[in-house]
Formats: sequence, structure tokens, C-alpha cells
Amino acid sequence: MAKAHRATAVFLLLTGPATLFAQEHKIRIIAFGAHPDDCDIRASGTAALWVKSGYAVKFVSVTNGDAGHQTMHGPELARRRLAEAKESARRQHIEYDVLDNEDGQLLPTLAVREQIIREIRSWKADVVLAPRPNDYHPDHRYTSVLVQDAAYMVVVPALVSDVPALRKNPVFLYYQDNFQRPNPFRPDVAVSSDYVIDQKIYAMDSHVSQFYECLPWVAGTLDQVPKGEAEHKAWLKHTWFTPANAEVRAALVKWYGPEIGNRSQYYEAFEICEYGLHPDDARLRQLFPMLH
Repeated sequence: MAKAHRATAVFLLLTGPATLFAQEHKIRIIAFGAHPDDCDIRASGTAALWVKSGYAVKFVSVTNGDAGHQTMHGPELARRRLAEAKESARRQHIEYDVLDNEDGQLLPTLAVREQIIREIRSWKADVVLAPRPNDYHPDHRYTSVLVQDAAYMVVVPALVSDVPALRKNPVFLYYQDNFQRPNPFRPDVAVSSDYVIDQKIYAMDSHVSQFYECLPWVAGTLDQVPKGEAEHKAWLKHTWFTPANAEVRAALVKWYGPEIGNRSQYYEAFEICEYGLHPDDARLRQLFPMLH
């Protein structure tokens, strides 16, 4: 009988019901990316809306980005990308950590998992964002695996005992991607970012080494990058965003109603991970106050 009660307690701690976890403190969100620009791409619009609601937001890059450039490498590039991340944090009014793991060499080791656990616990996170584990880049895949592996461990006091364990499991969500195998992305939450798209562009614009140098070089479009700050931002807005697919559009309509949902041009979507708290719609509206 004692085992059954223990199992029930663990299940409730990890999966709900959401009403057990009504928050009196400021909602806290932590977002993980493999590289110092990843969170900006996937979540800076929603982050802007969270900040406007008084929520606390932190971005974490699991690597230092020291390989992400066509000509600059190593410590020099790592310093540059750290400065870009800090500038993004200043522009967004958030916190931004860059962990000192080498770009392109990330592995899901116990040591890095413990870094992730410390970040989540230290931030006292209510919401954790991360990539999905099916992705073209091994650093993205392993960042997902590391966050998934931390999802239960953040509530286990005996592990990483230098930081107090959380007393509740956060809600873990994946960023949107377009990969179909083994499973396509499911937009459980879709956030309209029309009203903060310029703020998102402003955050992305911090990462000069990526959006105006490395990524266009990889794509073979470096010669198309315009000159000048205003031209840079207009170019980002024109080239980096695609219309919502049918599933995301349906999610926008669900959360905002047909008038806003159907006309929303810019958005960010998220899928609920099975490993954390399983929120109902009421809890999701509490965590995402921009939904209405």
C-alpha cells in the first residue's frame, strides 16, 4: 500500500493535476538552445510577451558557439558570440547564459546533464523550452536529449545536491521544427507574435556573426545580405519567417479565436513534452497569458 501511495505521489508531482501547482510567485521560464542564437530564433517573440506580462525569462546556450563561423573560430569566436548573447539579453530585458561546451562537439554526458539540472533548478523554472530530439544538427539533438534527461532529475534531491531540488516538475515544451521523421511537430500552443515581431527582429539582430555572416554563407546567400542596420532588420523580417501551416493555424484559432487566429502573420509554436508536468488548457493560459 505504501508503494502505491508513493507511486501516486510521484505521478502527481510529474504530471498534474495542474491545479495543484497554482503559482503565487512570478512565473519563470528558461529556454535552452544548442547555440547562442537558437533561443532567439525559436522563442524571442514569446519571450517579449512574457516579459511584458512581468514573467522572468532566461535563455541558455548549451555550447559557446566557437565553431559557428566561416572564418573566425575558437576562443575569439566564443568571446564574440558571448558578447552577442549578452547584447540580446540587454535588448530583451532577460538573462542569457552561455555554457562553455565546444560547438559541434556536444555529447549527452552526465557532466553536461548536471549543468542543465543546475540551470533549471537555479532558475526555479515553471516552464522549460528546448528543441525536439529529431533535428539535422547533432548539437540540437543532444540539447534535447540533455533537457529530457534532466526532466525527472530536477526533482530528485540526492542528485546534483549543491542546488536544491525543485518541489514540482516544470512544464517542458519543444520548439517548432519542420522535421517529419520519426514524428512531425504537434503545435499544442501557438503564440501570435505580430505585435512584437520588431522586438524579435531586434533580438535576432544582436547575433551579427550568425544572421549576417555565417548562416548566409552556409546558405550561399552571403552576397544578398544588405548593408546598414535598418536594411539588416528589414532583410531578416523578409527572409526568416514563413506562413503558418494548417496545424499551426488551427492552434492559433483555438487559442485566439478566428479573428486574430486567422489573420496572425507571425507566430511561435510549442509542443508539450511528455516528460514534465501535463498542463490542462487553464494552466497553459496561466503560463501563456498572451493567449486569449
